[in-house]
Amino acid sequence: MRMIDADEVHARLTYEVCIPAVRAAMIALSAGETRQLLRSIMHFEDGRMFGVMPGALGDTATFGAKILSVFPRNIDVGRPSHQGVVLTFDPVTGELACVADARSITAIRTAAASAVATDALARPEASRLALLGYGEQAATHLRAIGKVRRLTEVTVWGRSPERARAFAERAKAEQGVAVRVAATARDAVADADIICTVTEASEPVLLGAWVAPGAHVNLVGSSFPGPAEVDSDLVVRSRFVADYREGILKQGAEFLKAKDAGLIGDDHVVGEIGEVLSGKVVGRQSADQITAYKSIGHIVQDLISVQALLAA
Repeated sequence: MRMIDADEVHARLTYEVCIPAVRAAMIALSAGETRQLLRSIMHFEDGRMFGVMPGALGDTATFGAKILSVFPRNIDVGRPSHQGVVLTFDPVTGELACVADARSITAIRTAAASAVATDALARPEASRLALLGYGEQAATHLRAIGKVRRLTEVTVWGRSPERARAFAERAKAEQGVAVRVAATARDAVADADIICTVTEASEPVLLGAWVAPGAHVNLVGSSFPGPAEVDSDLVVRSRFVADYREGILKQGAEFLKAKDAGLIGDDHVVGEIGEVLSGKVVGRQSADQITAYKSIGHIVQDLISVQALLAA
């Protein structure tokens, strides 16, 4: 049995490895070649959660699960809010084959998935990125999006100006890119071609009225019913693409909020990103269309990331 800790994940699961792996997993998922169940989440007091995500890369391929705890208040004392493991099993013998750090894999594969979606849905010339949020996912999204588009402008916004400035300084030191700190979320997205919402907000921080025609939006921060990072206007106005249709119809907070208000039906989800990648569904239809990719994450992304680590 292999043990893969966070240091090894960060060292070896590069975006050059993870982006094509996740792209292949999304295509396979939409083609019905993988198997998975909807995530199961147990809620506790103070926003604490325990989640299990089981799945398989195919009937005779690697199978396993991600087991994760989410303790939001850990951030206040300098501990990670998300902690857990990805377990994979040998498809021939059924033996436990690998235990890998889930937090680091999730951080990288989620951003890689957004990069895949951005490459498929954003305008080819898109170069101005806005990040709403300044945590780990903001950092990984900046790295990943930079692999699929040449970024000339990056703007970050968050509720704490001090933390936003610290993020901007780290990004400049790490990647040599200047990151402007915006005073408001509206200011941050005003001229953005690509917008990533990577917050833990329970109410919308992004309004559809603020998003310029032709922008692409990755909705990432909310992964279960309830917290919605964007308003229903943005959902209604956008060409709305899911990472996994069944998951978004049942657990995609922003979609469910707009549906419950009677503004859209299930057919507003035009398809899965894997269907766009395979050519089954058209992605962007015009230069001024707003596109949105709703991500709640799915286990095949984790499993293929572990598989890539074991093969590298």
